[in-house]
Amino acid sequence: VQLQASGGGLVQAGGSLRLSCAASGRTFNTYDMGWFRQAPGKEREFVAAISWSGDTSNYADSLKGRFTVSRDNAKNTGYLQMSSLRPEDTAVYYCAARRSPSSLTSVQYNYWGQGTQVTVSS
Repeated sequence: VQLQASGGGLVQAGGSLRLSCAASGRTFNTYDMGWFRQAPGKEREFVAAISWSGDTSNYADSLKGRFTVSRDNAKNTGYLQMSSLRPEDTAVYYCAARRSPSSLTSVQYNYWGQGTQVTVSS
């Protein structure tokens, strides 16, 4: 599967953004999806994951309540809704996928998108 992340941009602190991850192929609904981010000078970190069906999700503890992961299998697209954004959320955001079933707490993924930049100004 090939992934294309989009929707990043510049937003003021307190604002919202929705990232999209478009997947190629007709088997998108057999993949669990994850979102990660990498800030300048920092390691890549896990943000959220969602099961193939959308019924189960997992979040980094620090982001619970502000970020929401979802997917629309009919559109072969996953989403990351981000609200109450803070300057420390500034990073390149990546989507990833792996064959289901899998443990949503695992950070090992087989397929990665190219990343989309999110910049939050103070």
